[in-house]
Amino acid sequence: MKIRQLTIAAAVALATLGTGLAQAQDIKNRLIRFGYGLNEVSNQGRAAKVFADEVEKASGGKMKIRAIGAAALGSDVQMQQALIGGAQEMMVGSTATLVGITKEMAIWDTPFLFNNGKEADAVLDGPVGQKVMDKLQEKGLVGLVYWENGFRNLTNNKRAVTKLEDMEGIKLRVMQNNVFIDSFKTLGANAVPLPFSELFTALETKTVDGQENPYNTILSSKFYEVQKYLTVTNHVYSPWIVLVSKKYWDGLSKDEQKVLLDAAKKSRDFERKDTRAEADKALADLRAKGMQVNELSSAEAGRMRDKLSAINTSIAANVGESLWKEVQDAVAQARTAK
Repeated sequence: MKIRQLTIAAAVALATLGTGLAQAQDIKNRLIRFGYGLNEVSNQGRAAKVFADEVEKASGGKMKIRAIGAAALGSDVQMQQALIGGAQEMMVGSTATLVGITKEMAIWDTPFLFNNGKEADAVLDGPVGQKVMDKLQEKGLVGLVYWENGFRNLTNNKRAVTKLEDMEGIKLRVMQNNVFIDSFKTLGANAVPLPFSELFTALETKTVDGQENPYNTILSSKFYEVQKYLTVTNHVYSPWIVLVSKKYWDGLSKDEQKVLLDAAKKSRDFERKDTRAEADKALADLRAKGMQVNELSSAEAGRMRDKLSAINTSIAANVGESLWKEVQDAVAQARTAK
């Protein structure tokens, strides 16, 4: 009997201690709007749910993420401005659309920078990736982690693109980003900057002939319904970034900030794994849905890379030669790491 009473007493004491620790954490009831561009069943949508679940669990149910997809809160650019102004708390979006706010973000738009996801992870999660992300704070944004959008590939309705010359005159939607605009102009395309939220309609109405995105996005956004040709170019590795309004972030306690950062890291690890598994399957699915797929030969990829050398020089001048060298050194180190 005494043993049973002691066991119950110990259990009560532990429960009380746990409650005390939870109460000791400086966490308030909060509802956080987390905007993203793709739909709920996309890799972005699935990772947003993981993030929301982790935040709720770690905060004891006090902090709740309201994930809002399908660009319902606006384009990436509109959401970024809402975060800067403090009208929205969080989002995930492309690093490419941040270049107008923080010029250093243009480093991730460098054509053919990474050969694979492993190299990208090492650089983005390393010191130089953090250094670039920290630059956002000067502009009213706090970067938590990089997610993966993936290697970008070309689709269009005009012709099969198998060589550099085939790019000539294709009206190609690109992100609202000077590196992308200049890169595709250099390759001969007519680059048309448009928000992602307007892209499907622009393809459907033939306002533009084509676009470039990772397989996952091409599939989840149903671009195969309005595009015939897909060329495997892998021309740019495209990260997404999880952002918090600095105005909002600065009003959080250290405990609340830790909840968001820890959950963001867990969502990042899930999202990358999920995205890569999906990408492996997505290309086969796109073929099955009737897209004509062409692989760009290494010789033609080399011709494109050479043609874009002036773009790299321009990126280096824009972000600063020191940062350019740091990134190139980090890539080289990742490439040789076992």
